[in-house]
Amino acid sequence: MPAPLAAYSYRTQVSARQQAILNSLLTAMGFAGLLHPGHFAVSVSWGLLIVFSLLILLRLLLILAGVGARRLYSEIPIANSANAELPTFTIMVAAYQEADMMRQISGVLRTLDWPAEKLEIFVLLEPEDEETMRAASAAIFPATTQLVRVPPGGPKTKPNALSYGLSLARGQYVTIYDVEDRPHPDQLRIAYEAFLRAPENTVCVQAPLVATNARSGWLAAQWALEYDVQFGLLLPGLALYRMPVLLGGTSNHIRRDALLALGGWDAWNVTEDADLGMRIARAGLITTVIATPTDETAPTRFDIWLAQRSRWLKGFLQTWLVLMRNPVRTWRQMGGSQFLVMQLTLGGAILTPLAYAPFAVMVSLAIWSGHLEVGTVGLSLLIAGLVVGLLGDLLAPGRWSGMRLLAILTRPFYWPLHSLAAYRALWELANKPFFWAKTPHHPDDAERGPLYSTGSLA
Repeated sequence: MPAPLAAYSYRTQVSARQQAILNSLLTAMGFAGLLHPGHFAVSVSWGLLIVFSLLILLRLLLILAGVGARRLYSEIPIANSANAELPTFTIMVAAYQEADMMRQISGVLRTLDWPAEKLEIFVLLEPEDEETMRAASAAIFPATTQLVRVPPGGPKTKPNALSYGLSLARGQYVTIYDVEDRPHPDQLRIAYEAFLRAPENTVCVQAPLVATNARSGWLAAQWALEYDVQFGLLLPGLALYRMPVLLGGTSNHIRRDALLALGGWDAWNVTEDADLGMRIARAGLITTVIATPTDETAPTRFDIWLAQRSRWLKGFLQTWLVLMRNPVRTWRQMGGSQFLVMQLTLGGAILTPLAYAPFAVMVSLAIWSGHLEVGTVGLSLLIAGLVVGLLGDLLAPGRWSGMRLLAILTRPFYWPLHSLAAYRALWELANKPFFWAKTPHHPDDAERGPLYSTGSLA
């Protein structure tokens, strides 16, 4: 089965060189803090101010670019090619302990507007998961569906299952869906048209994910708003300027030949989508986006939210550590501007959750104690971050409701929760690096109604 080269996989975890550099850095910082605490505090403060200023500036630029880019990508028409001319899509759905979802996903796949003879569908199942196998066998999948047992031996992760499926795939394009996904019926046609219109080195098309149960609670509303900003503004802005894109874990459509050349997915990275997006950029290839959505259901329970967010952050750390095994080589592969954007997007996605809670505590103490001060520069940065965040929330696509308005107004109370996920991710990276926190799913109880353009001019 295809696999990334060792240098591009997290299988070997943190290298000895990285560990030595980290130990030396922590030792140097410790001595500096003890010998010159004042200078050390000032240096750290200015370093963080510069980094967070760059993060806020990049987010502002991507939001503004995303507003125009979203309209551009929403105007891709449906491909009018005759069925005989259309390529084959291999659709892969990795399922583990998902017996309750088989009936729903089988029905969803039957709604896709693509010739049946040009679809190759793999439902990838773990060998011991007999309950899901029975449910899948009883469901009415399209005729071209195969129920595939993933051989034992590898890590029990989604990318391991996908990599095995890739070894069997024969389609020109490979599409990934999750069991809870409800892609728009036109999505494959719009994705194919996007490939036809894109530069030759475009190898991936990412569709937006939309959480459709935003009214079911505060946590779901925050999640839905995050998705609207991420997939409705930030990713279109990155794709417009051909910057590295942190792929979503589903609804990406990838050229199979390029995917094989890249080594498929890293079975030892628990956020395989982000890792693949970065390897695409390292190879000088492009990811673009479309506006034709896939509906999902956001978590409504904090324990489920925490487990899933911790896994994402752990995978971001794994991806960043792989990229930084040889930063000079990564710089040369990506180019200077893409390397910087990678550090600000991927690195920022790691750094900001670590800082949210401590910064919130510091600001709260400054407000209530009357003795601590965040300073003029710190206050300006805080206001800029809140304003840019509010701007993104207001400009993001999506259905407006009282719950969405509440989510926007209470955003500052949501971000510190990410710190809990970040600290858990650090602990898991050290103690359970390949553990995959399973997210439970239930049949659709989502709100209905379109949140995005379908991408069709019709």
